Amino acid sequence: MRLLELKDNGEFGLTDDIVIDIPPYAILSHTWGRDNEEVTFKDLMEGSGKAKSGYRKLQFCREKAARDGLQYFWVDTCCIDKSNNSELSEAINSMFRWYRNAAKCYVYLSDVSGPASNEDEKSSQLHWEPAFRKSRWFTRGWTLQELIAPTAVEFFSKEGGRLGNKTSLEQYIHEITGLPIKVFRGGTLSNFGITERLLWAENRETTRKEDKAYSLLGIFDVYMPLIYGKGRDSAFRRLREEIDKSFKGKLLNNSLYKNKIVLKIGNY
Repeated sequence: MRLLELKDNGEFGLTDDIVIDIPPYAILSHTWGRDNEEVTFKDLMEGSGKAKSGYRKLQFCREKAARDGLQYFWVDTCCIDKSNNSELSEAINSMFRWYRNAAKCYVYLSDVSGPASNEDEKSSQLHWEPAFRKSRWFTRGWTLQELIAPTAVEFFSKEGGRLGNKTSLEQYIHEITGLPIKVFRGGTLSNFGITERLLWAENRETTRKEDKAYSLLGIFDVYMPLIYGKGRDSAFRRLREEIDKSFKGKLLNNSLYKNKIVLKIGNY
Protein backbone atom coordinates (compact mmCIF):
# COMPACT_ATOMS: atom_id res chain seq x y z
CA MET A 1 0.00 0.00 0.00
CA ARG A 2 1.44 3.33 -1.09
CA LEU A 3 0.49 6.40 0.98
CA LEU A 4 0.89 10.14 0.76
CA GLU A 5 3.07 11.45 3.58
CA LEU A 6 2.67 14.93 5.01
CA LYS A 7 6.02 16.72 5.31
CA ASP A 8 7.06 19.31 7.89
CA ASN A 9 6.89 22.07 5.27
CA GLY A 10 3.23 21.31 4.51
CA GLU A 11 3.96 19.53 1.25
CA PHE A 12 3.31 15.82 0.70
CA GLY A 13 4.85 13.00 -1.30
CA LEU A 14 4.41 9.31 -2.04
CA THR A 15 5.85 6.69 0.27
CA ASP A 16 7.33 3.42 -0.94
CA ASP A 17 4.94 0.46 -1.07
CA ILE A 18 4.29 -0.41 2.58
CA VAL A 19 3.60 -4.10 3.21
CA ILE A 20 3.83 -4.39 7.00
CA ASP A 21 3.51 -1.92 9.88
CA ILE A 22 1.20 0.37 7.93
CA PRO A 23 0.85 3.62 9.93
CA PRO A 24 -2.52 5.20 10.79
CA TYR A 25 -3.88 6.97 7.72
CA ALA A 26 -6.85 8.91 6.39
CA ILE A 27 -8.54 7.92 3.15
CA LEU A 28 -10.52 9.93 0.60
CA SER A 29 -13.87 9.00 -0.91
CA HIS A 30 -14.98 11.11 -3.86
CA THR A 31 -16.36 11.06 -7.39
CA TRP A 32 -13.88 11.28 -10.23
CA GLY A 33 -13.83 14.12 -12.70
CA ARG A 34 -12.50 13.77 -16.25
CA ASP A 35 -9.34 11.70 -16.46
CA ASN A 36 -7.28 14.71 -17.47
CA GLU A 37 -8.48 16.59 -14.36
CA GLU A 38 -7.29 14.03 -11.80
CA VAL A 39 -3.78 13.92 -10.38
CA THR A 40 -2.18 10.59 -11.25
CA PHE A 41 0.64 8.47 -9.90
CA LYS A 42 2.74 9.58 -12.87
CA ASP A 43 2.05 13.25 -12.08
CA LEU A 44 3.37 12.86 -8.54
CA MET A 45 6.39 10.91 -9.67
CA GLU A 46 7.19 13.68 -12.15
CA GLY A 47 6.45 16.48 -9.68
CA SER A 48 3.54 17.79 -11.75
CA GLY A 49 -0.24 17.89 -11.48
CA LYS A 50 -0.68 20.94 -9.27
CA ALA A 51 -2.47 22.81 -12.06
CA LYS A 52 -5.14 20.11 -12.37
CA SER A 53 -8.51 20.73 -10.72
CA GLY A 54 -8.24 17.39 -8.91
CA TYR A 55 -5.26 18.65 -6.93
CA ARG A 56 -7.70 20.51 -4.72
CA LYS A 57 -8.96 17.16 -3.40
CA LEU A 58 -5.44 16.18 -2.39
CA GLN A 59 -5.03 19.50 -0.58
CA PHE A 60 -8.39 18.98 1.10
CA CYS A 61 -7.40 15.52 2.33
CA ARG A 62 -4.02 16.81 3.50
CA GLU A 63 -5.69 19.58 5.51
CA LYS A 64 -8.19 17.26 7.18
CA ALA A 65 -5.56 14.62 7.95
CA ALA A 66 -3.31 17.24 9.56
CA ARG A 67 -6.28 18.50 11.58
CA ASP A 68 -6.84 14.98 12.87
CA GLY A 69 -3.18 14.44 13.72
CA LEU A 70 -2.54 11.99 10.86
CA GLN A 71 0.71 12.15 8.92
CA TYR A 72 -0.44 9.85 6.12
CA PHE A 73 -3.40 9.77 3.75
CA TRP A 74 -4.50 7.80 0.70
CA VAL A 75 -6.19 8.95 -2.51
CA ASP A 76 -7.10 6.46 -5.23
CA THR A 77 -6.33 8.73 -8.17
CA CYS A 78 -2.60 8.92 -7.44
CA CYS A 79 -1.59 6.25 -4.91
CA ILE A 80 -2.03 3.39 -7.41
CA ASP A 81 0.13 2.94 -10.49
CA LYS A 82 -2.70 2.01 -12.84
CA SER A 83 -0.28 1.29 -15.67
CA ASN A 84 0.82 -1.75 -13.66
CA ASN A 85 -1.91 -4.38 -14.10
CA SER A 86 -0.68 -6.47 -11.19
CA GLU A 87 -0.70 -3.49 -8.83
CA LEU A 88 -4.13 -2.39 -10.02
CA SER A 89 -5.58 -5.88 -9.49
CA GLU A 90 -4.11 -6.12 -5.99
CA ALA A 91 -5.41 -2.65 -5.12
CA ILE A 92 -8.97 -3.34 -6.25
CA ASN A 93 -9.06 -6.65 -4.42
CA SER A 94 -7.69 -4.94 -1.28
CA MET A 95 -9.81 -1.80 -1.50
CA PHE A 96 -12.49 -2.78 1.01
CA ARG A 97 -9.82 -3.68 3.59
CA TRP A 98 -7.97 -0.41 2.99
CA TYR A 99 -11.13 1.60 3.64
CA ARG A 100 -12.06 -0.55 6.64
CA ASN A 101 -8.62 -0.06 8.23
CA ALA A 102 -8.48 3.71 7.72
CA ALA A 103 -8.43 5.87 10.83
CA LYS A 104 -10.67 8.38 9.03
CA CYS A 105 -12.57 8.43 5.76
CA TYR A 106 -13.32 11.87 4.31
CA VAL A 107 -16.14 12.08 1.78
CA TYR A 108 -15.63 15.05 -0.50
CA LEU A 109 -18.91 16.03 -2.20
CA SER A 110 -17.99 18.21 -5.15
CA ASP A 111 -21.63 18.85 -6.04
CA VAL A 112 -22.79 19.96 -2.57
CA SER A 113 -22.30 23.54 -1.46
CA GLY A 114 -22.37 23.89 2.30
CA PRO A 115 -20.76 25.55 5.29
CA ALA A 116 -17.33 27.06 4.82
CA SER A 117 -16.33 26.01 8.33
CA ASN A 118 -17.17 23.17 10.70
CA GLU A 119 -18.95 25.51 13.11
CA ASP A 120 -21.62 26.25 10.50
CA GLU A 121 -22.76 22.66 9.90
CA LYS A 122 -25.96 22.70 11.99
CA SER A 123 -27.13 26.21 11.22
CA SER A 124 -26.94 25.74 7.46
CA GLN A 125 -28.27 22.18 7.24
CA LEU A 126 -31.50 23.09 5.47
CA HIS A 127 -29.47 24.87 2.81
CA TRP A 128 -27.34 21.88 1.76
CA GLU A 129 -29.73 19.00 2.43
CA PRO A 130 -31.45 18.94 -1.03
CA ALA A 131 -28.09 18.87 -2.85
CA PHE A 132 -26.80 16.23 -0.43
CA ARG A 133 -29.73 13.96 -1.24
CA LYS A 134 -29.07 14.35 -4.98
CA SER A 135 -25.28 14.03 -4.82
CA ARG A 136 -23.67 11.93 -7.53
CA TRP A 137 -21.63 10.27 -4.79
CA PHE A 138 -24.66 8.14 -3.85
CA THR A 139 -25.01 6.80 -7.42
CA ARG A 140 -21.50 5.44 -7.93
CA GLY A 141 -20.55 1.79 -7.59
CA TRP A 142 -17.28 2.20 -5.68
CA THR A 143 -18.71 4.51 -3.03
CA LEU A 144 -20.94 1.73 -1.68
CA GLN A 145 -18.00 0.01 -0.01
CA GLU A 146 -16.47 3.37 0.88
CA LEU A 147 -19.58 4.12 2.94
CA ILE A 148 -19.85 0.70 4.56
CA ALA A 149 -16.25 -0.33 5.26
CA PRO A 150 -14.76 2.48 7.41
CA THR A 151 -15.80 3.07 11.00
CA ALA A 152 -15.30 6.84 10.88
CA VAL A 153 -16.82 8.48 7.79
CA GLU A 154 -17.17 12.27 7.62
CA PHE A 155 -18.96 14.21 4.89
CA PHE A 156 -17.73 17.56 3.57
CA SER A 157 -19.02 20.11 1.08
CA LYS A 158 -17.01 21.32 -1.91
CA GLU A 159 -15.92 24.28 0.22
CA GLY A 160 -14.46 21.87 2.76
CA GLY A 161 -17.05 22.48 5.46
CA ARG A 162 -18.12 19.52 7.56
CA LEU A 163 -21.71 18.36 6.98
CA GLY A 164 -21.70 15.55 9.54
CA ASN A 165 -20.68 11.91 9.79
CA LYS A 166 -22.40 8.66 8.91
CA THR A 167 -23.86 8.47 12.42
CA SER A 168 -25.34 11.98 12.54
CA LEU A 169 -26.54 11.65 8.92
CA GLU A 170 -27.64 8.01 9.08
CA GLN A 171 -31.34 8.71 8.54
CA TYR A 172 -30.60 10.73 5.40
CA ILE A 173 -28.20 8.06 4.14
CA HIS A 174 -30.76 5.33 4.81
CA GLU A 175 -33.45 7.22 2.88
CA ILE A 176 -31.13 8.00 -0.04
CA THR A 177 -29.51 4.58 -0.41
CA GLY A 178 -32.14 2.21 0.98
CA LEU A 179 -29.42 0.52 3.02
CA PRO A 180 -30.42 -0.78 6.45
CA ILE A 181 -29.08 1.54 9.13
CA LYS A 182 -27.35 -1.34 10.89
CA VAL A 183 -25.15 -1.81 7.78
CA PHE A 184 -23.32 1.47 8.29
CA ARG A 185 -23.37 1.04 12.05
CA GLY A 186 -20.86 -1.74 11.52
CA GLY A 187 -23.15 -4.71 11.12
CA THR A 188 -21.45 -7.93 10.00
CA LEU A 189 -22.02 -8.22 6.26
CA SER A 190 -22.39 -11.99 6.38
CA ASN A 191 -25.58 -11.42 8.40
CA PHE A 192 -27.16 -9.99 5.25
CA GLY A 193 -28.29 -12.26 2.45
CA ILE A 194 -26.47 -12.56 -0.84
CA THR A 195 -29.43 -11.28 -2.83
CA GLU A 196 -29.88 -8.35 -0.47
CA ARG A 197 -26.25 -7.30 -0.79
CA LEU A 198 -26.39 -7.52 -4.58
CA LEU A 199 -29.43 -5.28 -4.61
CA TRP A 200 -27.58 -2.58 -2.68
CA ALA A 201 -25.70 -1.90 -5.92
CA GLU A 202 -28.70 -2.15 -8.25
CA ASN A 203 -28.96 1.55 -9.08
CA ARG A 204 -25.27 2.36 -8.92
CA GLU A 205 -23.02 2.82 -11.94
CA THR A 206 -19.32 2.66 -12.73
CA THR A 207 -17.37 4.20 -15.60
CA ARG A 208 -15.94 0.85 -16.68
CA LYS A 209 -18.68 -1.75 -17.07
CA GLU A 210 -16.76 -4.55 -15.38
CA ASP A 211 -16.19 -2.43 -12.27
CA LYS A 212 -19.82 -2.74 -11.26
CA ALA A 213 -18.99 -6.35 -10.37
CA TYR A 214 -15.47 -5.65 -9.08
CA SER A 215 -16.75 -2.96 -6.71
CA LEU A 216 -18.65 -5.71 -4.87
CA LEU A 217 -15.64 -7.92 -4.12
CA GLY A 218 -15.23 -6.58 -0.60
CA ILE A 219 -18.97 -6.69 0.07
CA PHE A 220 -18.77 -10.48 -0.41
CA ASP A 221 -15.21 -10.94 0.87
CA VAL A 222 -14.07 -12.69 -2.30
CA TYR A 223 -11.02 -12.31 -4.52
CA MET A 224 -10.79 -12.65 -8.28
CA PRO A 225 -8.45 -11.51 -11.07
CA LEU A 226 -9.54 -8.51 -13.09
CA ILE A 227 -10.38 -8.95 -16.75
CA TYR A 228 -11.38 -5.84 -18.67
CA GLY A 229 -12.78 -5.79 -22.17
CA LYS A 230 -15.22 -8.71 -21.83
CA GLY A 231 -18.05 -6.63 -20.44
CA ARG A 232 -20.27 -6.53 -17.38
CA ASP A 233 -21.94 -9.86 -18.11
CA SER A 234 -18.69 -11.78 -17.95
CA ALA A 235 -17.56 -9.98 -14.80
CA PHE A 236 -20.81 -10.76 -12.99
CA ARG A 237 -20.69 -14.41 -14.04
CA ARG A 238 -17.22 -14.70 -12.57
CA LEU A 239 -18.32 -12.86 -9.43
CA ARG A 240 -21.17 -15.32 -9.05
CA GLU A 241 -18.73 -18.22 -9.37
CA GLU A 242 -16.49 -16.79 -6.64
CA ILE A 243 -19.44 -16.22 -4.32
CA ASP A 244 -20.54 -19.78 -5.05
CA LYS A 245 -17.11 -21.10 -4.07
CA SER A 246 -17.00 -18.95 -0.95
CA PHE A 247 -20.40 -20.07 0.26
CA LYS A 248 -19.85 -23.66 -0.93
CA GLY A 249 -22.96 -23.56 -3.06
CA LYS A 250 -25.33 -22.79 -0.19
CA LEU A 251 -28.19 -20.45 -0.98
CA LEU A 252 -27.04 -20.21 -4.60
CA ASN A 253 -28.94 -23.08 -6.15
CA ASN A 254 -32.29 -21.35 -6.38
CA SER A 255 -33.26 -20.08 -9.83
CA LEU A 256 -34.33 -16.66 -8.53
CA TYR A 257 -30.76 -15.86 -7.51
CA LYS A 258 -29.04 -17.30 -10.55
CA ASN A 259 -31.44 -16.26 -13.26
CA LYS A 260 -32.94 -12.99 -12.07
CA ILE A 261 -31.02 -11.19 -9.34
CA VAL A 262 -27.50 -11.37 -10.74
CA LEU A 263 -28.77 -10.85 -14.27
CA LYS A 264 -30.69 -7.79 -13.14
CA ILE A 265 -27.72 -6.24 -11.32
CA GLY A 266 -25.44 -7.07 -14.22
CA ASN A 267 -27.86 -5.66 -16.79
CA TYR A 268 -27.46 -8.69 -19.05
